[in-house]
Amino acid sequence: MNKFFAHDTAVIDAGCQIGAGTKIWHFSHIMSDCVIGNDCNIGQNVVVSPQVTLGNNVKVQNNVSIYTGVTCDDDVFLGPSCVFTNVTNPRSAVNRKSQYAKTHVGKGATIGANATVVCGHDIGKYAFIGAGAVVTKNVPDYALVVGNPSRLTGWMSEYGHRLEFDNEGMAICPESKQEYKLENNTVIRIK
Repeated sequence: MNKFFAHDTAVIDAGCQIGAGTKIWHFSHIMSDCVIGNDCNIGQNVVVSPQVTLGNNVKVQNNVSIYTGVTCDDDVFLGPSCVFTNVTNPRSAVNRKSQYAKTHVGKGATIGANATVVCGHDIGKYAFIGAGAVVTKNVPDYALVVGNPSRLTGWMSEYGHRLEFDNEGMAICPESKQEYKLENNTVIRIK
């Protein structure tokens, strides 16, 4: 008996590993050799291409496309209709399956609705990609990026609040009270 739930209309190809407590909803397709962690939620009409890896507690909203070459760490949130690419110069008549570029999404990152992540660019832990953004370069840990092409506009806490840094480069998350330090355009959480 499966320790995960899959709706009757979901398709799960051979060779997949799906963790306990994961839910896969209507009309989603999990393609061959994927690894999906525990307690994930895969919304409706999602495609997860071959050999994608999703960590534990990943939330994938409706209509998301996750293509070969993508890995997501634990606690990642993928907003409705966001998409990852895996070839930088696709052509219908040219087979580039051997040229898939990799994209890594760090722990706790959020990718907003309708955002596009161009392949070969990594998203740092707890980064926040705004709705509709087009990511064309690496995104640092805790960064807030918006626009097309995306640009750094601020920094986010692990709880998803915009951080306001003082003159000493210190900020406190209003919800968690966690402290953060900004130095040399890098944010770290103070333990």
